[in-house]
Amino acid sequence: MWATDQNLVCYLYSIVEDSSGRLLGFERAIGVNIESGEATKLTAETSSRALYTSQRGGSIVAFDVETEPDKIAMTRAWVEEWTNNTRLANTKSGLGVDLVDVNTGKRDTIEQPDESAVAYIADDKGRIRLKVLVATDNRGRSLGRRVYLYRPADSDDWERLSTAVFDGVGSQGFRPVAIDSGKDVAYGFMDQDGFTGVYSLGLSADSSPKPVKVRDDVDVDSLVRIGRQRRVVGVSYATEKRRVEFFDDNLANLTGQLQNALPGNPAVGVAGASADEQKLLIIASSDVDPGMVYLFDKNGSKLQELLPLRNALSGQDMAEMKPVTFPARDGTEIPGYLTLPNGPAKSNLPAIVLPHGGPSSRDEWGFDWLVQFFAARGYAVLQPNYRGSSGYGRAWFGRNGFKSWNTAVNDINDAGNWLVSEGIADGSKMAIVGWSYGGYAALQSQVVSGNPYGAVVAIAPVTDLEKLKNDSLGFTNERIMREFIGAGPHIKEGSPAQNVDRFTSPVLMFHGTSDQNVEVRQSRHMADRLKDAGKPVDYVEYEDLAHNLSDSAARADMLQRIGVFLDQNLGD
Repeated sequence: MWATDQNLVCYLYSIVEDSSGRLLGFERAIGVNIESGEATKLTAETSSRALYTSQRGGSIVAFDVETEPDKIAMTRAWVEEWTNNTRLANTKSGLGVDLVDVNTGKRDTIEQPDESAVAYIADDKGRIRLKVLVATDNRGRSLGRRVYLYRPADSDDWERLSTAVFDGVGSQGFRPVAIDSGKDVAYGFMDQDGFTGVYSLGLSADSSPKPVKVRDDVDVDSLVRIGRQRRVVGVSYATEKRRVEFFDDNLANLTGQLQNALPGNPAVGVAGASADEQKLLIIASSDVDPGMVYLFDKNGSKLQELLPLRNALSGQDMAEMKPVTFPARDGTEIPGYLTLPNGPAKSNLPAIVLPHGGPSSRDEWGFDWLVQFFAARGYAVLQPNYRGSSGYGRAWFGRNGFKSWNTAVNDINDAGNWLVSEGIADGSKMAIVGWSYGGYAALQSQVVSGNPYGAVVAIAPVTDLEKLKNDSLGFTNERIMREFIGAGPHIKEGSPAQNVDRFTSPVLMFHGTSDQNVEVRQSRHMADRLKDAGKPVDYVEYEDLAHNLSDSAARADMLQRIGVFLDQNLGD
């Protein structure tokens, strides 16, 4: 991220294993001068007397602070120190904000630490205007309630703005995320009538949130912001495709004109802007185009190609992704995306059902490297947004997580059955592939009766719900995780590792050893249980890689192994 014209802010991230075998992530920020190459520490140093080592490197609250050139506002995690009969020890703890010089690393505290604070939000002038507090129990575990304080434009005092209560499905209350100092309003999100919308709330006088954009079919889930001041210029939401509605007519006209002018009418987004917003970074992409980054200069309306996002795929033919719906066994219409391989054959194809992760997520129209890999090998690919997916409102999302695994897995299995009933897929050549929760669903599809899959691929999957719940012990999300997973017979019934006797298809699993989202022992446990039961399973680990396996060589190896596995188990 550019802090100035000469200085970048970079984050270094490392993962270490503690004495109990748990993986802990540590983040540190540095500033790099692009001319000299010199690096400067931007994260505050921790004293050897500190009671513990902070994992947080500090997040950037504001790049541009009025009257303070070359300085950025960053959060700082204060850690109390052993006094040891000295008055020099720090006795403060909590999250505060420092003003940091990106050239020297010198820092001045502008917001004293608050033990309950989890975030600060600045306005477009760099002034800290919002503070987010989290309610915890006496063990530091989150209670699912956040209090938002605001600072009036003419005061340094904090006043209560709103409270949001999170229940695992949605929330009640206004959740501010941005400030427009010119209008003196906060923009944020609020759930109303079962859907999340964007609202504004005036800060100059007592007022109530006013709707900016609300829909009755999908959640309005994003603000569109540009420039160093992160100016709010619109909202975004996903129906069959992601839509952007700009408040700024000039940006709306510009992106519309670019979309019509570029080949294939791609989706056009503004990824960055110069300080005066005369030059814009534009990204144009589609389902068949990984994307191109352009520089647009308003002076002369010049559009210049900068770089393709996936250069190795330039000029390659990609398969089109189309929105579809299919009926679940109870008659509910499930939305999803169907990609058919290029070529004349459009029926009786080998097929992949590809459930997304999360489960608090959803698939969207656009380029997907995993989908295109399968399509290039001749597979039809269906991505179901099963019940429990986000973006479709509270009622849809409410069937979320591991308590409602049966609904989600049935929807996913019904996706495969629909492909066969429509004549799209050959029922004897169908596999299920999933990552994270999608990997869990892929494995769990074998546990229920009537699953249509002849092969299972699970990447970084959850396999045992009791182990997952226990992994949160001692962490701040312990209470939330225990409520999310619950207790009762669904724990065993919903754990693939506890039901390996029901597996009828061969399994291929992958996991990175540095995965903090889903611990690698989940896959190790599953592989051991399958082997002990005499079930066919192959298991591959990638050393020192995290949840997303963000390494080109590892991903290439994984795809090659998946291709061979599917050929062996679905081939003629």
